[in-house]
Parts: sequence; structure tokens; C-alpha cells
Amino acid sequence: MNMDLEPLTIEDVLDLIEKSTDDRDRVSLAMILEKLGRRSFGPVLLLAGLIILAPLIGDIPGVPTTMGLIVLLTAVQLLLRREHFWMPQWMLRRSMDKKKLCKGIRWLRPVARFLDRFTKPRLMPVTRDAGNYIIAIICIMIAAAIPPMEFVPFSANIAGASLTIFGLALTARDGLLALIAVLFLVIASGTAIYILQ
Repeated sequence: MNMDLEPLTIEDVLDLIEKSTDDRDRVSLAMILEKLGRRSFGPVLLLAGLIILAPLIGDIPGVPTTMGLIVLLTAVQLLLRREHFWMPQWMLRRSMDKKKLCKGIRWLRPVARFLDRFTKPRLMPVTRDAGNYIIAIICIMIAAAIPPMEFVPFSANIAGASLTIFGLALTARDGLLALIAVLFLVIASGTAIYILQ
């Protein structure tokens, strides 16, 4: 699978998502993925993370779990070296109100601009080949943990933040950011375990 696509920024991804809303009252997942392209794990991962993080969108019951399923399906197919990512029609038909989506995108833009200042292609082997597959395995574990997280306040947001950072690292080809994402996940998981004891 050719994962060496042009590096993108979070703003690039938000622009692509916003383009999928043209002249429609509701926006389906299929429309968004059509704009992002279905062969790159990074943008799909980044999209899932951003949706879980975004207010109004990520707070809708079932949305984090749906995003977790998308990550799970995509990551497994990445490990199986599928050329294009397949998703079931019921998932692709899931839609959201255009106004809520655009409001979420507006809320995320300042955050995107801030984060984009710190990302660039570096330590690129971490985001290619074997590194890609290690990240996919980590994301499978995160995705599997998301459904019960919906019942614990703010825990899904930690998962969303982790997926967003990994997605950004793969999308921007930033290996340093991928390593920071692993560290963030270890600290966040350790903190959550400590609090729950």
C-alpha cells in the first residue's frame, strides 16, 4: 500500500471536510471520506479523532463508538495491506447536520492553526512501513476501548486526542509527533488507572 502521500496539515483536512458540506443539509460519512480519500490511514484517523474531540458532534451518543469502529476497521485493513479501505454501507450512510458539522469545524480551526505551527515532516521512518503498523495496532487498542469510555466522562476525549495526534503524525509525516502521541497515551492511561484505583 502506498502510504507516501503528500503531507497534509489539520487545516487541509478541515478544508476537505468542509468541502463535503456544499449544498447539503446533512453530510454523510461517505461524502466526507470521498473528499479525504479512502486509501490513507492518517486522514481517516485524524477525522475520527477530531469528531470525537469536537463539541456538539463528539457529544452525540454513539458518535465516539462509530468513530472507534471506523478506526478499528481501517487499522485492521491497513495491517492486512488492503489497497483501499472498505466500510459497511450502514456506517457510510451515517450523517450529521451540516450546521453542527460546520460549527464544530469553526471551533477546531484555531486549534488546528496552533497545532499546524508545530508539525512538519521529520523522523519520517516512524510514520512509514513498520512504524505505520505499530501505530495501527495501538489505534486498534484505543478503538476497542472507546465504547465503554462513552459512560465515563471525558475519557472518550482522551481517546479522541490520542487518535487526533496519531492521525496528524501520519498525515503530516511527523515521526516526532507520533512518539509524543505514544508518551501522551502512556501518561493519560497511567493517570486514568491511578484515579480509578
